[in-house]
Amino acid sequence: MPSLQFKGKVFVENYHLAVPFHELKPVRSKGMSKKASLHDNLIVEGDNLAGLKALLPTYHGKVKCIYIDPPYNTGNESWAYNDNVNSPMMQDWLGKVVDREDLTRHDKWCCMMLPRLKLLRELLRDDGAIFVSIDDNEVHRLRCLMDEVFGEDNFVATTIWQKIFSPKNTAKYFSEDHDFILVYARSIEKWIPNLLERREQAIKRYKNPGGDSRGKWSSSDLTARNYYSQGTYEVVSPSGRKFKPSLGNYFRVSIEKFHELDRDGRIWWGPNGDSMPRLKRYLSEVKSGVVPQTMWLHSDVGHTQDAKKELLSVLNFGRSEDVFNTVKPTSLIKRILQIATDKDSIVLDSFAGSGTTAHAVLALNKEDGGNRRFVLIECEDYVDSLTAERMRRVVKGIPSAKDESLKAGLGGTFSYFKLGLPMRQESLLDGSNLPSYEKLAGYVFFTATGEEFEPEKIRKETWFIGRSRLYDVFLIYEADVEKLKNMALTLDVARTLPRDQRNKLVFAPTKYLDREFLHRYRIAFQQLPFQIYETIDKLAR
Repeated sequence: MPSLQFKGKVFVENYHLAVPFHELKPVRSKGMSKKASLHDNLIVEGDNLAGLKALLPTYHGKVKCIYIDPPYNTGNESWAYNDNVNSPMMQDWLGKVVDREDLTRHDKWCCMMLPRLKLLRELLRDDGAIFVSIDDNEVHRLRCLMDEVFGEDNFVATTIWQKIFSPKNTAKYFSEDHDFILVYARSIEKWIPNLLERREQAIKRYKNPGGDSRGKWSSSDLTARNYYSQGTYEVVSPSGRKFKPSLGNYFRVSIEKFHELDRDGRIWWGPNGDSMPRLKRYLSEVKSGVVPQTMWLHSDVGHTQDAKKELLSVLNFGRSEDVFNTVKPTSLIKRILQIATDKDSIVLDSFAGSGTTAHAVLALNKEDGGNRRFVLIECEDYVDSLTAERMRRVVKGIPSAKDESLKAGLGGTFSYFKLGLPMRQESLLDGSNLPSYEKLAGYVFFTATGEEFEPEKIRKETWFIGRSRLYDVFLIYEADVEKLKNMALTLDVARTLPRDQRNKLVFAPTKYLDREFLHRYRIAFQQLPFQIYETIDKLAR
């Protein structure tokens, strides 16, 4: 398969593997849950590449739907390349705003996107899908990157969203009225889109003028341009008129099938019995929904002005200029959720912006009684004052809102986390910058369980660091390289662990126990330095 080549690609192809795991530190005061948990709705403050890596232990292979709205790379967005890749060329790129004068702006954009797409793929369920908003500036490059990361066979569709409702007469050449949304499945054989509700306008087309006992019906053309050798016959209407398909068209059924349909009353010859035959389709027999289409009109999913007004009404900003030019309407994201999620799905947005994805998740849950969860990552300094604040308000309710459900509050909770320092394996291997016991305990507990770590529960004399829903967690560790050399999960240590029926997860530099003993004592062992999410996958099985 041909692949896209760009400056810096050789340095970022496997960069996602080198990104260290970071601590996820709960900030309870900024969330809306009594107890912070990685199994709650989440808002993560920090770089989205590091944030995606930090989520792997808890969310690897569990996300049903991903929606991202990355920089379109128009040259006017003031984004900067900040991935600290170990290359002099890449180091020279760091922190510099990517504008139209930057001759490497497309290379930088591709370098930024590639490792993030690779981590996003790791987070998707086998029956999940990713939706990516983009415009003409990078759509062709994005398609190449997506083909490379997800596989060209997993391409589903390119949808067109009509983002404005009136043409821009100030445009130099064409009024750009649409954006694209690229859709890829994790595995095309396992992903099945949901049917959308049939529009009321479409249902109104079904009538029953003749009092057919089978109920309301509509008619469709019986001919098509596709060649069909048995579709060239002539038929005679009840009035005696003869009909054949026009030149270049063919009946879509054989003459035997045609007469069978006619005897069954499924052929309509017009109100006077003298028209070209059409096939009756009964409302009671059609699917309850319709297959998603690739053209999304603003009348169905909203437009950019809707999105700005919606955000202004939630946050009470004074002017529309104060909000993003690229904000999306919740109705657009709800369309994606209706297509790609069930009522218990996890939805991820790693370019969270103003939090539209989370808003849409809560709104759809309110409508259909669902229990979908959102996971947002945002690195900009407005993550608390805008992204999280929007969620606080829509959860509690907005008295001035015109929408009754929003006025009453959409309900729900969320936990707010902040990326901490990286947890580097080499520091455990060479003894440099060893984390404190409490710091490492918090990290392994969070990443292993997805639940809030409570430092006051530590009982270092027994190596106990906390209890989760599934198991008790122990950490055999000292922030001293000489002591670490002699520390292990031994028979004596194992016999000091509780002999109850709960599973025990033990982190230690090494062990001197066989698999049979560990099984008998209900112990799952993880060696330090840690590859936690691989271990948790095994525990889940």
